[in-house]
Parts: sequence; structure tokens; C-alpha cells
Amino acid sequence: MKLGENIIAASGLSPFFKVANVDEIGLDAPPLRRGDAVRTFVRSLSGFQKEAIVTSARSGLTWRLVSDEGAYLAGYDAAPCPLAFLTTGMVASYMNEILALADQRGVALRNLKLTQDNYYTMQGSMRQRTMEGGALPVELEVEVGCDLKNDELNDLLINAIHASPLNGLMRGKLPSLFTLTRNGQQLTTGEAQALDGAVIADPPDVSPLPEVSKVTLIERLGETPKKKVHKGTSADASSLSDHQDRTLNPAAICVMREDGIKEIEQRLYSPHGSIFRFLSEEAPSAGGKGRAPDAVSFISAGIGFCFMTQFGRMASMEKLDLPHYSIVQDTHFSLGGASGGTGKAGEADPVETHVHLQSSESDDVARDMLDVSEKTCFLHAFCRTDLKTKLRVTRV
Repeated sequence: MKLGENIIAASGLSPFFKVANVDEIGLDAPPLRRGDAVRTFVRSLSGFQKEAIVTSARSGLTWRLVSDEGAYLAGYDAAPCPLAFLTTGMVASYMNEILALADQRGVALRNLKLTQDNYYTMQGSMRQRTMEGGALPVELEVEVGCDLKNDELNDLLINAIHASPLNGLMRGKLPSLFTLTRNGQQLTTGEAQALDGAVIADPPDVSPLPEVSKVTLIERLGETPKKKVHKGTSADASSLSDHQDRTLNPAAICVMREDGIKEIEQRLYSPHGSIFRFLSEEAPSAGGKGRAPDAVSFISAGIGFCFMTQFGRMASMEKLDLPHYSIVQDTHFSLGGASGGTGKAGEADPVETHVHLQSSESDDVARDMLDVSEKTCFLHAFCRTDLKTKLRVTRV
């Protein structure tokens, strides 16, 4: 039995689109600290369906994105799952840096294709409060033809990987920061690390959002091919079971089209799900045309979507009263070391998230919801874990 209504399909809106008249809606971007800053508003629509409004301080562009889950979470599979977004943004960012660094070094790359696998873990019991999400090293295969020697090619690719702004969230440990508001009143946080700053208010109701144009930016292509993943499971509603010990594996294949847009085939191997085709392009401020969401917007949306899923999952499993929940999330990244011309490894600040709950549950339960959601969120685990990308090069 599916949870909630299929609002994404019933709305008549394109799943992804550039938002028009942003100034009239009142969606402000955060101040620039490191070169790029993104504010992401995420609200629950129904069941595990969510909507994100992502606005960039650097580009001035705002995107509307939606996310859903498959049968493993009793979802409708009407849009990509949360983990799809960070994987997509990450492989797009790697493509940006590889191409930019190759251009700076005067290297011609032929038939470039990136294939990336991300891995996450979920272990423990929700009832016993031992359940915790984890993140494992990333695997990246670069297929390319070029005239560089092997060591020269490896040096270029490794430096490009480190140049990605996402490197700032991967290297070292960056525990995320939070504020918590229940029914309009700010609460102290529990185990989750408190953000020292003013609460950013609950996102306004801006429905229906005005679309700039109806362009197909996301498309479902069918089921992902079967692949054996250690401790993987995909049974219906399996992600709602009390005790878990499993590995998740979203993946992506990225190529550059002749028109300069990155085409990314995102696959969900575990839990077994669908293939979605994403399009991505950097904004004019970063040398692109802004015809599709940029890498950092996808990354930021993915973190917010994944975190929000944990609230919905806990409320469903514990039968808690949570009719409305939303977040305002700020992410701060440096410019790309190659694409932004800094010549440095990518850097980032801890993710800052303002949680807004409407609930008849007590203050202590609200704090427990935040603590459990932070502990079980794969992408907040990604931020607080020191991770590396394992590179494999295949010449074509």
C-alpha cells in the first residue's frame, strides 16, 4: 500500500523547472562566504513526496525540484529518490572540473564518460534508537581518450576531483548544524549540534510556482538493471522495517552533449529502483547558459531531500503526529579549483538547517525526531565522514 497521494503526478506541473518572478515570491539567497551559497527550501507534499526550491546567491537562478521514493518506501516512484540528487550533482561537478582543468592544461579529451557509484549503509533498530546511516567511499570510473601518459592523466583527474566544491564536504568531518522550531516556537536542540544564529522562517506557501518554460529536465527511463549489492534489499516497504543492516547504491553515468549540457543517467541499484535521466548545466556566472540546474543545486537539494525523508520515515514507523514539516537549508561552497580558477581544493562550511515542525507531540519528541533524523540521514553522514573517491581510468 502506497503512502499518501501522488501529488507530483496530479499537480500538472513539470517536475523540475526554473522559477520565474523569484523576487515577488520572496525566496532570498544566503550571503556569499566562500564564493557559492545556496538556500534550499524543502517541504513535504504527501507520503515521501517532497518539493525543493533551490536558489543560488552566485547565479541568481532558482529551481523547483521534486523527489519521491519507490516501492521500498511505499512511494509512487514519481520522481528521483533523494540520493539520486547528490550523486547527480557530484558527477556533474567532477565533469565540470575535469573539463576545466584539461582546458587550462591544453589537453584534448575524447569520448569522455564518467560512471560513479555512491554507497551508503543503514544499521540498527529504530525502536531501540540504535539505527544510524553511514557513507562509504565513492567509486568513479573515467573513460577517456587522450594523448597524455598514464601518470599525467591520473594527475589531471585526481587534481580535478579534489577541485570539486563537494570535496569540502567529503574531506575531514563536518557535523551539520541545526535550529529546531515546533509550532512556531524555537526549541533547544538535543544531540544534534545547535546552529548559533537566528532562525530562518518556515518557507512561505508559494504554490503554484510560476514556470519560466516547460522544458523536460527529468525523465524516467525504466527500471535499473539488477546488480548484486552487499546486504542490499528492495522488498516493498523494506526501508520501513524496524531493524536494518543494508547497503544502498545509487549510481550515475555522465556525458557531455554537443550543445554543452551534461546528460546524466542516474540508476538506483540498491534498493532496486528506476533510471532517471537528468540534465545539468552551470549558470552564466560559471560559464554556462543556465538551461538546467547546476551541480551545486542538485547537491544541496539532495541533502535536504534525504534529511526530510528521515522525518517522514520516523513519523510513519513510530506513528507520530507530523502533519507538516519543512526545512530551510544553507550550503556554502568555494568555487571549483579549476572551473572557478582558484587553483585550490574545494572547500565548504558545515550544512546549516532550520527545521520547522507542526505537531501535537511534545518538545522532547520533537527533539527526538531531529536527533533520529540527523543520525539516520545518509547525506548528513556523508558530511561528517572523511571520504575519498576511488578513481579508475579506462582508455577508449
